[in-house]
Amino acid sequence: MTGRIQEISQLDRVIHEPARLAIMLILGGAGEADFLYLQREGGFTQGNLSGHLAKLEEAGYVTIEKMFKGKVPLTVCSLTGKGKAALAQYSSLMLGLLLPSGSSSNPRP
Repeated sequence: MTGRIQEISQLDRVIHEPARLAIMLILGGAGEADFLYLQREGGFTQGNLSGHLAKLEEAGYVTIEKMFKGKVPLTVCSLTGKGKAALAQYSSLMLGLLLPSGSSSNPRP
């Protein structure tokens, strides 16, 4: 196996799935987000988002807090420390894989 192929095999499969990557990126940028915001921004159905959040919570990457805002239920999600570290590691690995070998950190246009 070449070095790049070995690196690809090290990608975090939980984050690598496109919908979960989108959730991680939204939460990474926003800090925290409620369920409806994630659903709208990611273009998810309720069931789809719930399933992906469950996988991320199971991995310890997100916390899901259920509360009430007045009498309306509110579900707020945020990245855990482990989730932030996993996203940073994933991003670093992906950038390394995408940049040509021996190039600077600025990709060519």
